[in-house]
Amino acid sequence: MIPTLLGVLTLLMAAFTLLPLTRIRHWSVRIMDFPRLQLAALWAMLLIADLAVPQLAFGLRVALAVIAVAGLVYQAHWIMPYTRLFPCESAHTKQHDRQRQVRLLTANVLTSNHDSDKLLAIVEREQPDVLVTLESDDWWQQRLDVLEADSEQYGYTHTLKCPLDNLYGMHVYSRLPLHDASIDYLVEEDVPSMHAQLELASGDRVRVHFLHPAPPSPTENDESSERDAELIIVARSVADSQQPVIVTGDLNDVAWSRTTRLFRKLSGLLDPRVGRGMFNTFHANIPLLRWPLDHLFHSEHFSVVRVARMEAFGSDHFPLLTELALTPAQDTGETLDAPEPDADDQAEASETANDENVSQQDVPKPGR
Repeated sequence: MIPTLLGVLTLLMAAFTLLPLTRIRHWSVRIMDFPRLQLAALWAMLLIADLAVPQLAFGLRVALAVIAVAGLVYQAHWIMPYTRLFPCESAHTKQHDRQRQVRLLTANVLTSNHDSDKLLAIVEREQPDVLVTLESDDWWQQRLDVLEADSEQYGYTHTLKCPLDNLYGMHVYSRLPLHDASIDYLVEEDVPSMHAQLELASGDRVRVHFLHPAPPSPTENDESSERDAELIIVARSVADSQQPVIVTGDLNDVAWSRTTRLFRKLSGLLDPRVGRGMFNTFHANIPLLRWPLDHLFHSEHFSVVRVARMEAFGSDHFPLLTELALTPAQDTGETLDAPEPDADDQAEASETANDENVSQQDVPKPGR
């Protein structure tokens, strides 16, 4: 009985591990990209069981243990970059000119959450230059507009507002000027994105893109095509930018998925979490099921001052605070170059974009 159970569990775990290797876009497959940390823990537990259960024949014990080790190593391969055991991809700096610095707070508020005071308290304490909210509707806009109205206390006089009640509302409140700003619907007609040039106190301008594509799920899109296409065309759009670039938002994808890695390859942008930590922002209410859904990527023009996950404020997401300096990096250790796409990556990206009939030309290029 026990040997059979361990064998069945091993087969199931192998299926969960191998399915994301395919290019099947159905949500039931793509969801397996998310719990790699949890799957690694389950492989470790299965390995212990394989070695500890006395009823197993020697040959079966070895076979199951080898499979468990392989599964554990494979999952660790994906999540290890998001630990301090891995070199940083973005350089760290301690010396920086505050005039050439930007602090961004990204927060998926959860439309049904009405604890706006807790988010405002985080804003008042952390003093971000830019606040980006996702899932913000008219109710949230009414509460957050104090940031714009009370210029003496807050000073967020530059805004982009798109209140929606479909879970894809989006707002940007900025102390720094926004130029050439637009609200666009890149792939789906009810899923907005925001694009602008952000002017730092120094006068330097940064190209910024705020995204929140819909996920593959039983209640949203059956496949990941729409999400993947939006990420691909934005990645290709910023790849040849001579300006500093920041892309941030709730991408409804985990940091270690094939699709996020494809985004990094195509865009050439850096992930400040690599070598620093996972910064799991979802799910705020279920500690055992957490993964990094909220992201910020930046061009090599920046070095990192600080990355931090803020405390819960009633949403199912934690806010993510990222502070960047537009200065030559004061490197405190080894850093990595951004991954580069190969021919297969380019072919996959083109196929996905073509399936949704979109291209990088659909993405606004603020400042051009």
